[in-house]
Amino acid sequence: MKYILIPTDFSENAWNALEYAVHFFESEICSFYILHVGELSNSEVNRNSFIFPQRVISPAIKEKLKSLFERIDRLSKNNQHHFIALQEYGNFVDIVRKTVDSKKINLIVMGTKGASGLRTSIVGSNTGDVITKVFCNVLVIPENASFMIPKRIAFPTDYNLYYTYPILKTIAELLRITKANFQVFNVAQPNVLFTRLQEKNKDYLQDYLDETFPNTHSFLSIKNQDIKSAILKFVDDNQIDMLTMVAKNLNFLQQLLFDTTIERLSFHTTIPLLVLHE
Repeated sequence: MKYILIPTDFSENAWNALEYAVHFFESEICSFYILHVGELSNSEVNRNSFIFPQRVISPAIKEKLKSLFERIDRLSKNNQHHFIALQEYGNFVDIVRKTVDSKKINLIVMGTKGASGLRTSIVGSNTGDVITKVFCNVLVIPENASFMIPKRIAFPTDYNLYYTYPILKTIAELLRITKANFQVFNVAQPNVLFTRLQEKNKDYLQDYLDETFPNTHSFLSIKNQDIKSAILKFVDDNQIDMLTMVAKNLNFLQQLLFDTTIERLSFHTTIPLLVLHE
């Protein structure tokens, strides 16, 4: 069973992330923890697959929770999908971190707003904090993303990281569910060769993919001094449906997500981003 955490503020943006997660794992056994950082209470919705917190909250939040779970009831067709509401108080990131530990969460799914709502950065503050401060895989769903099973998944890397079992296991599960073409690519400066470590890590990743998912992956090296523009161009040119990155690969992650000078944000309005933690 997968344990998935979906923070919500009852916005359409948060709903889009929830809807994407339910469709993505439509054939999997899952427990979805719907977390609202605020006051939640019991709902009048009464279904065996729904579990609600027992704290007393305001009627307004209670009504929002009731409406949300009625909407989920119309969405989910898998009897092995279970939805559990959580209410907490305090710092958002601290609560998410605590919930990940206590509920054995495998994946956090979060919505993020488009360019106009990101304070000139690609990822909003809460989502960015969760990616960098919570030790859990995070799937970021842009507000305008429409669900589709990804057919082309891009994996930018500098090969400076050793690909540990948790990372490879998550990649394998992603490819099992999607049956996508997995496009591994490296952005390097012109006339700069791989180190021995980079060559070793690349060979290890390629051997793993050759053995487990033959004929469904590719490796490409791009020479470009500007990492972020090279990634954006690769995504556009290759009609990528999902971008996957390793959290420790800060050289890519920070430049792409947290550089406030980025002007081109178009693909982030529609393409999900999966950030992997070990």
